[in-house]
Amino acid sequence: MLVNSMPEKDLNLEAYRQQHQEIFSQQKRYLNKLAIVVVAMVLFYVFFFAQFGVSNQVFVNGSQQLMRYFSNMFIWKDFANWPFSYYYSQILVTLAIVFGGTITASLVALPLSFFASRNIMTGPFAIIAYAMRKFFDVLRGIDMAIWGMIFVRAIGMGPLAGVLAIFIQDLGLLGRLYAEGHEAADEKPSRGLTALGAAGLQKHRFGIFTQSFPTFLALSLYQIESNTRSAAVLGFVGAGGIGLVYAENMRLWNWDVVTFITLNLVVIVMVMDMISAKLRQKYIVGEDVPLFERKKCE
Repeated sequence: MLVNSMPEKDLNLEAYRQQHQEIFSQQKRYLNKLAIVVVAMVLFYVFFFAQFGVSNQVFVNGSQQLMRYFSNMFIWKDFANWPFSYYYSQILVTLAIVFGGTITASLVALPLSFFASRNIMTGPFAIIAYAMRKFFDVLRGIDMAIWGMIFVRAIGMGPLAGVLAIFIQDLGLLGRLYAEGHEAADEKPSRGLTALGAAGLQKHRFGIFTQSFPTFLALSLYQIESNTRSAAVLGFVGAGGIGLVYAENMRLWNWDVVTFITLNLVVIVMVMDMISAKLRQKYIVGEDVPLFERKKCE
């Protein structure tokens, strides 16, 4: 009696290959494309480091310089006599810039985002959604620091330039993201409201915004945290805040002060993250509401 040399599992797989040749051919093409992408990435890194890489001497000198920076960062000299009131006042100015720019951008971007939603601006109004999206792309396509330099030249140095820089960039970013959140909403509630005779504004308010509100809140809270980290750059271009203190102390090689301010900003971001997590838990995830139970009369 002859015994087949191939196991039964391999025979079943071979039969499946013969039965579904198109599926396996697609898988093979996918693996070939993936291999090409991996090879292209490896060649890119090889070319990049060969073309722009540093020599051994430059690497050694850079490492020594970096160790000098670290030694100056963590040895705080004359710590008791530092102008802490000035540092913390500038941190408060930075937070004021962040909240002023981000909250204003959120409030302005929310109504504008409805005009950029393709599930709201339909038919002949689709051109409005297209134009509004391109407008948002222009605003968010320019970096916050560039906007800061523009407003510093226009209205002068100070926190107002920083607020306007954050406002303009976040208006483009949040407006586009809010619009995508509206488009991801389920259409069934809007259809139900239409059947009940609701007006267009009522459908958008209760059928779309009710679903996109968690996205609106989460994006706004995240952007406040992100801008707290990014707003320090605005001080380098004269837009006020703690960035000016950064620039002054970096120029004077006071890396211990730079480290102190950085640690304070890290703590502030951590606290803001805890607060935003509680807000997300309450208004997005939700809280357990105890049900009313009537007491039995004895």
